[in-house]
Amino acid sequence: MTHLAKRLNNVLEARPFDSLGVFPQDKAWLIRVFLPDVDRVRALSIDGTVDYGAMDQAGPGLFELCVEGADKPVYSLQVEKGKDSWRVVDAYQFTERALEDFPCSSDTLYKTMGAQLCSTPTRQGPLHGVRFAVYAPNARSVSVIGDFNHWDGRIHPMQSSEDGIWRLFVPELAAGAKYKFELKDMRGHLLPHKSDPYNFYCAQYPEFNSIVFDHSQYPWQDQAWQAREIVAATKAPMTTYELHVGSWRHMEGRPMTYRELADHLIPYLCEMNFSHVEFVPISEHPFDGSWGYQPLGLFAPTSRYGTPDDFKYFVDQCHQQNIAVLVDWVPAHFPSDTHGLARFDGTALYEYEDPQRGWHPDWNSYIYDFGRFTVRDFLISSALVWLDYFHIDGLRVDAVASMLYLDYSRESGEWVPNVNGGNHNYEAIELVKRFNTTVYGRFPKAITIAEESTAFDGVTRPVFAGGLGFGFKWNMGWMHDSLAYIGRDPVHRAYHHDELTFSMVYSFNENFVLPLSHDEVVHGKGSILARMPGDEWQKTANLRAYYGYMYGHPGKKLNFMGNEFAQGIEWNHQAQLDWYLLQFERHSGMQNLFKDLNRLHRDEAALHQRDCDPSGFRWLNHSDSAASVFSFARFGDQGELVLVVSNMTPTPHARYRIGVPSAGQYEIILNTDSHFYGGSNYHIGNLYDSADEPANGLEFSLDISVPPLATIFLKRI
Repeated sequence: MTHLAKRLNNVLEARPFDSLGVFPQDKAWLIRVFLPDVDRVRALSIDGTVDYGAMDQAGPGLFELCVEGADKPVYSLQVEKGKDSWRVVDAYQFTERALEDFPCSSDTLYKTMGAQLCSTPTRQGPLHGVRFAVYAPNARSVSVIGDFNHWDGRIHPMQSSEDGIWRLFVPELAAGAKYKFELKDMRGHLLPHKSDPYNFYCAQYPEFNSIVFDHSQYPWQDQAWQAREIVAATKAPMTTYELHVGSWRHMEGRPMTYRELADHLIPYLCEMNFSHVEFVPISEHPFDGSWGYQPLGLFAPTSRYGTPDDFKYFVDQCHQQNIAVLVDWVPAHFPSDTHGLARFDGTALYEYEDPQRGWHPDWNSYIYDFGRFTVRDFLISSALVWLDYFHIDGLRVDAVASMLYLDYSRESGEWVPNVNGGNHNYEAIELVKRFNTTVYGRFPKAITIAEESTAFDGVTRPVFAGGLGFGFKWNMGWMHDSLAYIGRDPVHRAYHHDELTFSMVYSFNENFVLPLSHDEVVHGKGSILARMPGDEWQKTANLRAYYGYMYGHPGKKLNFMGNEFAQGIEWNHQAQLDWYLLQFERHSGMQNLFKDLNRLHRDEAALHQRDCDPSGFRWLNHSDSAASVFSFARFGDQGELVLVVSNMTPTPHARYRIGVPSAGQYEIILNTDSHFYGGSNYHIGNLYDSADEPANGLEFSLDISVPPLATIFLKRI
């Protein structure tokens, strides 16, 4: 017994259920418990009505008692230390509940791993508690520690198993209990205390304690939204407002909570006619300055802004207003914080061991080992929890290119080729395919979006057709080229005409989203407005024309917060947006323009139904570089027709002829130069009748007026 007591006291016991709990002995039952640093222990029935007697000390901290009877006792312990006394229910008598096997697929891990509220039957009724499960196959020992055991790893050592999962059921624990895992490596060395990789709720710095959470209590009210028909996302309107929670608006000098966002952000999204809101990662992350892109709690919305139920409330309210919610998901890498996944059990359990594969030099973070089925299941399960428990409508996957290529951001000699000598990471590719297959299989109304910055083939092609299976891909080429063009002085744009036309060479190779994201307003790039040339009026006019061109161009739309009212300075994650700018006409006018562009994209079938179909687009004139005018037609499924004309110079055109696909009368439905948007209100009229005069290879044409630095939309009526 002394040897057992020593192993338990040193927390080196991997199979505590072999020695602790209740065991048959002739016609009696032996109760053995380990309670270090206490004076006396009595065993009672679990309801305290029967006193089985004082327990004998069999070794340091080790107590035993023989209880006669045929029925296995279910007991509690009355513990005394000095003048203090308390009662606990011994965890080690519930072997079946603690050590029960459970499915470990990606579909179920978030329902089985970590801290799961459950109960076990007793003669007095169900006994509620928490079953803990953590994967640490190379650990010598693992304990769950928390405020319920004074953070003492000796009290609740967990049981190892052949599948590498350590298990324990702790009775009488409830939601709100704080906990971590205490691990010793294979040599018995104590590791830094670890947060639960599967935790649903986590405290902030400095504790980073995991918190037991009950997902069954939130009363969802979005049944109508969930029951909506499945429609092809490529044919639906999609205007996304990308958001960083901590810096959208502040209240009393602090960021808004999730519930405050529901009260203020949702009405704003409705007013502005956005169809989607996308959060930069809200998965729990230790460092504010990472904006969430260095997460360690992939199953938990950050507690900076409230509880998981508070976030559910926000999503619920969005759905009741017909707004879809997207979140950024970061499966590419994770930070090296000691309480996280790094060297979790003393080995490279989640990351590649080789730093040429396992360390990201750009972000100083670890790269997941995509070849391990346990890591793949962990990551996919973390995606599913957002769709299942939080009712999220889609996931934007960050840094996909860094996953697909072994030589991403590495020089020659700094990376290891694949088995075929190439640079593709086959393991990551398979993970991505499985992720998309699983998401669309379980949640057919969801969408997945890839931030993929290369020309990797088939990003949005279905997996069964040899692609990666994403629903959409960010069009980074369009973003770079168009921003480069619009940032030039108009006098030089004639020489760079192809920077706007080139995108149409590949626009239908993938299902694209046109992004003006947070990445374009940080790291010295300034705001989108600040990139525009000219004086204040010209900057704003350029931006209005550019936004008009963007909304006319095929592809779904995404804009980072602040773009909609021409935020003047670079985004600062520590401060709120400059909402005071709306007192000035050029900023309030821009906001009005965004409101109408979103409405136009939503209401005009020609501007969204064939965003991903080449039959939905035709150039009218793509070669007028001298005037820097671009004109094209957009088509809907039922013959709807909208013309888009962008003039990228300050020179107006009183008479500008464009060919049209069909004869008829055309109405101006939006003009970015309108005084309502802060424009010059150059007179262009409202209605145009087609003429039987060929132009641009078409039988009919319009003789229109085009304002300076403006985009106009015309609809056949």
